[in-house]
Amino acid sequence: MLIDPTAPTARAVSEAIRSGDVKALRDLLTAHPGLATARVGTVKSARSLLHLVTDWPGHPPGGPATVEALVAAGADVNARFTGAHRETPLHWAASTDDVPVLDALLDLGADIEADGAVIGDGTPLADAVAFGQWRCARRLVARGARTTLWQAAALGEADRVAAHLTSETAPPTAEDVTNALWCACHGGQREMADHLLRHGGDVNWIGHDRLTALDAADRSGHPALVAWLRDQGARSAAELV
Repeated sequence: MLIDPTAPTARAVSEAIRSGDVKALRDLLTAHPGLATARVGTVKSARSLLHLVTDWPGHPPGGPATVEALVAAGADVNARFTGAHRETPLHWAASTDDVPVLDALLDLGADIEADGAVIGDGTPLADAVAFGQWRCARRLVARGARTTLWQAAALGEADRVAAHLTSETAPPTAEDVTNALWCACHGGQREMADHLLRHGGDVNWIGHDRLTALDAADRSGHPALVAWLRDQGARSAAELV
């Protein structure tokens, strides 16, 4: 069922979700059979009700209880956004650093390895790391999420990085190591950045968002790392173009 976002039912359910009024939400779900699996939007761009819970900026009052009420009524915890990407509600919770809602979704069966992220069609962890949502990123890892080299580097997960660097079945390319170095700086991980620099990472690669590793560290608010990078010969993108 697709509901126009301006329709009274859509407005009412959106308000119940945003305000954390679980009783009102349950009443709406009872009064409108099929509402739990409805989509709000248009044919080209529509969200499930669980996407409404996890939509930016996230952290609605009573978020976990709202998730539980929707899933109990039949909502698909792994529903896909319809539109420019295929993100699940877990992707969106990870993107807003909403740990309680993320936990609720995982407890109710959300796929921690679901693909479809706006970041490289990856998992919820890809979104969390790329957007600097560190609490959710670390919670996902604690709950069993797999990590790529760049994700492990950004989180300072030394053992996981070592496993990637020494892999015989899928050894990282020079580009992979450089990307991981950039991500380590994005995550404020000086020791990891040093490790990857010694493994051949290019500290002056102009990478994501047209930033160098130094720019990424500066944007993330790590002045000590910026100073260290300067000592290693790192420069900003503006100095390189």
